[in-house]
Amino acid sequence: MKIEGIRLKNFKAFRDVEIVDIPRMCVFVGANGTGKTTMFNVFSFLKDALVDNVQVALVKQGGSRGFQEVRSRGADGPIEIELKFRESSSSPLVTYLLVINEENGKAIVEKEILQYRRGSKGKPWRFLDFSRGKGQAVINEPDEVTEQTELRREDHELRSPDILALKGLAQFEKFPASKALGELLESWHISDFHISQARVEREAQYAEHLSREGENLAQVTEYLYKQHPDVFKTITEKLKERVPGISDVDSKITEEGRVLLRFKDGTFIDPFLARHVSDGTIKMFAYLVLLMDPKPHPLLCVEEPENQLYPKLLTELAEEFRAYAEKGGQVFVSTHSPDFLNACELDEVFWFVKKDGYTEVKRASLDPQIKAYMRDGDKLGYLWRQGFFDGADPA
Repeated sequence: MKIEGIRLKNFKAFRDVEIVDIPRMCVFVGANGTGKTTMFNVFSFLKDALVDNVQVALVKQGGSRGFQEVRSRGADGPIEIELKFRESSSSPLVTYLLVINEENGKAIVEKEILQYRRGSKGKPWRFLDFSRGKGQAVINEPDEVTEQTELRREDHELRSPDILALKGLAQFEKFPASKALGELLESWHISDFHISQARVEREAQYAEHLSREGENLAQVTEYLYKQHPDVFKTITEKLKERVPGISDVDSKITEEGRVLLRFKDGTFIDPFLARHVSDGTIKMFAYLVLLMDPKPHPLLCVEEPENQLYPKLLTELAEEFRAYAEKGGQVFVSTHSPDFLNACELDEVFWFVKKDGYTEVKRASLDPQIKAYMRDGDKLGYLWRQGFFDGADPA
């Protein structure tokens, strides 16, 4: 599945923003406070709204003031989030629109629409159309329908107007677009890796995927070592290529039931525990574990991957992110590193700037000057450092 477009209106710093033709690897640059993390929070919000309801999602984003805090300052209209995506390259374009308002101090779903566009012409077919807890859903198999008149719609009423209709439909195979979007929102992942969390010895527990802050790194290592030895071997081989001296990695369960992550230096017989290894080694290993996941996330968001990594490693890390995306996932990365940007392609990079208190999004490939310099062999990180990303000074 691939997100092709995002439109946000009245969502925090995004008063009115649209990003189209989103690539599989998408890199966001900008000063602190311009909205890079907020872009990732859109997916956190949608996931919370799907799992619980819109009211809960708003409180998680904006505290006790909920809707009033999440809605852009000075705005008086509803919050709008629109995603355009395809299940595969041959699938029709699907649009999901969520409009949220407030009534008597409580959030409501003013509008929720899921529609397909069949072909390049004609009006999109609506398969989900709800407002304030009431609406219609198509109940026959969409893939078997050739004409819009063949769609069979059924009226439904939700338990509360702050519940997403998508929540119910995403459970059924017969609604493939709803199911695909539900799976994306439930299984998307944000990585904000903290070295200190990964170093702590933890109780032995089962874990298949790396957590947001990486505190379960040793447990995931244990899982990969036992259940996916080929994947684990690939990870260790890549680590040895990038970190001189490291010859092996493993995990060990102590008699007390704790999991220890251990690294072996080729010049020593005994391995070192994770707490004695450099920050960069731990972080590179964690990213390899994340990116070699046997069940990759459909959407992976990574905040500032350059922290604690030697600059020369960032080119290879960018290549790993790109390889992850090319295997079928999608990667959003925020960065402050010119070295990381130097490894990015022109079409992958966007930058955020603040204007009159709100965020605007600009695309490197649409800037004639940046495009011309890239044709002459320059690199994006150097251009950013030299001030060619208007309004996004790296200093």
